[in-house]
Amino acid sequence: MERLMLTPLFRIALRVGLPLAVGFGAVTWFFSVESNRAMVFDTYAELRDEIQTRPEFMVNLMAIDGASEGVAEDIRVVLPVDFPISSFDLDLDAMRETVGKLDAVESAKLRIRQGGVLQVEVTERVPVTLWRGAGGLQLLDMTGHRVGPALTRAEYARLPVVAGPGANEHVPEAVALFAAAEPLADRLRGLERIGGRRWDVVLDRDQRILLPETGAVQALERVLAMDQAVDMLGRDLAVVDLRLAQRPTLRLRGEAVQEYWRIKAIETGEKQ
Repeated sequence: MERLMLTPLFRIALRVGLPLAVGFGAVTWFFSVESNRAMVFDTYAELRDEIQTRPEFMVNLMAIDGASEGVAEDIRVVLPVDFPISSFDLDLDAMRETVGKLDAVESAKLRIRQGGVLQVEVTERVPVTLWRGAGGLQLLDMTGHRVGPALTRAEYARLPVVAGPGANEHVPEAVALFAAAEPLADRLRGLERIGGRRWDVVLDRDQRILLPETGAVQALERVLAMDQAVDMLGRDLAVVDLRLAQRPTLRLRGEAVQEYWRIKAIETGEKQ
């Protein structure tokens, strides 16, 4: 025994290993009894519930800031929280992602405010145009993201209209064209995306301005300058074609074409 006690490894095993083995064996024996395991788990659950349900950890209501009435109602629908609820049971990150998936929401922040209030701070998307597509009228923001449906055109009379496949992917250019066409605001009906490549400016009296694929804003500004100089768009024109910058073309209406040829015939002496 004296020689064993002089062995460092034996002394370590005696001082450390033996207590660990005894303790492990005791714990193993204790948890091998089902009633003991149930008692420990129940005690832990009760202690956890007692802590989590303390008044300072309870959330009693939801407050939504920055959202319109309709969007606020949508948020309450997608976040059906049954108050009061413990803050430990709320997954704020998952809830934020859920709110962010709403079309009208650009960003959202969630936090638990003092007093047991779930604070939802929302930044809504701002619609800048109406897109007339296969699914009807849709509100779009500056990035072309869908904000929501528009039941009637009159409800959003201040917003310009774009149409055609892919129009939602070029909203910034459309907004720039609407700004340039301000002198024609009373006659402007909207913009139509043609072939996913370029725009047509649609006016009343069935007039169209066909813009090129590039430099559309500058081309429209040239048309407006000519209109101010000679009242070009006030004449009996059907189309102003600017697709070829080097060769702009004017297309007359049927009656105007007949009148043109009549005048030419008179000028050349074909008619007396």
